[in-house]
Amino acid sequence: MAGSKRGRWGAWALAALVGLTGAARAEPAAKDLFSAERHPSAAAPQSIGFYSKGCLAGGLEMPKDGPTWQVMKPSRDRAYAHPAMIALLQKLSRDAAREANWRGLLFGDMAQPRGGPMKDGHASHQIGLDADIYLTEMPNRRLSDAERDGMPLPSVIDKRTNRIDERRWRPEMLKLIRTAAEEPEVERIFVHPGIKEKLCKTAGRDRSWLNKVRPMYGHDYHFHVRISCQPGSTNCKEQESTGSGDGCDKLDWWFNVALQPPPPNAKPYKKPPPIFLSALPRACAAVLKQPDAGGARTLVAAPASEPEASARAVEPPPSAAAYSAPTPPAPVPDAGRLPMPRFRPGG
Repeated sequence: MAGSKRGRWGAWALAALVGLTGAARAEPAAKDLFSAERHPSAAAPQSIGFYSKGCLAGGLEMPKDGPTWQVMKPSRDRAYAHPAMIALLQKLSRDAAREANWRGLLFGDMAQPRGGPMKDGHASHQIGLDADIYLTEMPNRRLSDAERDGMPLPSVIDKRTNRIDERRWRPEMLKLIRTAAEEPEVERIFVHPGIKEKLCKTAGRDRSWLNKVRPMYGHDYHFHVRISCQPGSTNCKEQESTGSGDGCDKLDWWFNVALQPPPPNAKPYKKPPPIFLSALPRACAAVLKQPDAGGARTLVAAPASEPEASARAVEPPPSAAAYSAPTPPAPVPDAGRLPMPRFRPGG
């Protein structure tokens, strides 16, 4: 009798396991669900979860053009973020023009309309608090969508050495990254280890900002800005502190180990399994069900002449009056061709 009972229990457990496996296979990956959304949700702005495991409610879209910026890769539809990030990027573009002699910024990926995992390209960028900024200066004319999708974005790293390619590095790049790192909201800036090494060698005496600049794989033609969880985002998960020091004494591992070719007997890289909606914070399922936000949801920055009225202040969340059409871009010369990036001040 006992053996029969154990047999029935084993058969039930096996059937249950098969059922669960089938259910898991039937569940769509979260990246498929979130990448299918084409509009932000009609909700108060809120970052939910962690940078690499969460979603975004009430996101805003970065205006495609501004006086000191252009948004790249429009076909990817990843120009959405928390209002605080949108406002910071606009402010940073003005500061870079003034402090780093940078004609204007080219913005890369931010987040999808409702955040969440992406089909390709990023593990993070899920909660509207991450953005990529290219180390290629904004051209002297407005680019077409096709140009924005296909414009070459040169690396500043020599692939043979994993160090800076001095032919392509400009001192203004240090000023640009430092300007971003000195913003109080910014918690991390990710760059290629070779860029971090160059910054360490040329930063001078003021080095406190280097603590925020962290080495990371890739990031050889752009840098990744990450800001802290914002007021009102009670479900946003903070990340660990960067500690103290400038981090310049911890780069040997990158060059001696991490960036070296794998040994012949190394196991091949195994792509991690997809994240399912059930693995994200529970509120993310609700974000997918929220109605689409109506009308254009873009944050117009305050004029540069009114620093005290900076659009960066977004607590409490902006009212409906703060959402309007993008600021018309400043006129720029049209040379009739796609200008190549300037690598040196006189280039």
